[in-house]
Amino acid sequence: MTVTYVLDGSEISGLDSFWDVIGEAVNGPGGYFGRGLDAFADCLGGGFGTPGDGGFVIEWRDHARSARTLGHEETARRLEHLLTRVHPTNRARVAGELAEARAGRGPTLFDQLVEIITDRTAPGTLRLM
Repeated sequence: MTVTYVLDGSEISGLDSFWDVIGEAVNGPGGYFGRGLDAFADCLGGGFGTPGDGGFVIEWRDHARSARTLGHEETARRLEHLLTRVHPTNRARVAGELAEARAGRGPTLFDQLVEIITDRTAPGTLRLM
């Protein structure tokens, strides 16, 4: 049996709300399904709400709106926050990514989330609608 988790892109106003939307889609009201890119990737690996013995599909509705909301501006906001906490050896890399995001270039949070889903799940799991 395949379970479908529906993400309503109109409910996503930034990265924090994405974590809320995916958490509730998978695990119900107040549900958790990662609150960082690495945690999200780990959750997709199983054991955090997705069925362990069956397949699942993530149906991301109004994904074009999410792509705008999780675009370069939100990416830059995340990188600005990350820059204050990153290990000194990674500061130059994060600063470079921040400069690119501020210039409207490079991968966005939306791109990164899609990549994590497609890399960590079976082909066809993600349906952008």
